[in-house]
Amino acid sequence: MTVFDLLFLALALASLITLITAAVVAVGDHRRRALVIICKLGICAGVYLVIVAIVGFFAPQRVLQVGDPWCFDDWCLSVESVSPAPAPPAVAYTVRLRLFSRARRVSQRAKGAWVYVIDQQGHRYAPEPDPSATPLDVLLGPGEAVSTARTFKVPADAKSLGLITGHGGPGNLGVVIIGDEASLLHKLTFVRLQ
Repeated sequence: MTVFDLLFLALALASLITLITAAVVAVGDHRRRALVIICKLGICAGVYLVIVAIVGFFAPQRVLQVGDPWCFDDWCLSVESVSPAPAPPAVAYTVRLRLFSRARRVSQRAKGAWVYVIDQQGHRYAPEPDPSATPLDVLLGPGEAVSTARTFKVPADAKSLGLITGHGGPGNLGVVIIGDEASLLHKLTFVRLQ
């Protein structure tokens, strides 16, 4: 957990307290004062989001190489190898992945984990369906590692391919945390495949 995670939690708690205060003030027939409190909260939230976006925009893009670990807390993924094969009119890239846990005491999984291949134009390519492949959200014991593979069919003329990953759904709070890789306007981290 970073200092910005703690800042976000503190600000979320302060916002909740402010909303409760505004509700209590409004019930006491001071609606105008409650509206002022809510407007000030909105301005503060807007300023915070602008800071998140500015930091995200100016943060350097992180580019990993094959073999580099990509960790989200104690759950990690690394690309072990990439094997292209012709699949006219496309190219099929088989990406061998290693999923591992750095946790020492608890079992864990990355619920909603996903991977895509992305090209220079920003097009995303989903993995081909493979019911026999180990799921990305497999439960990992302390220090455990598993290998799996995903195959992506990519147009033959696609350039500068990279693998992107993440976990969680649309409710990912990283979007509003200063400096988080998922924050507003932050450039995508990726593993360079070619």
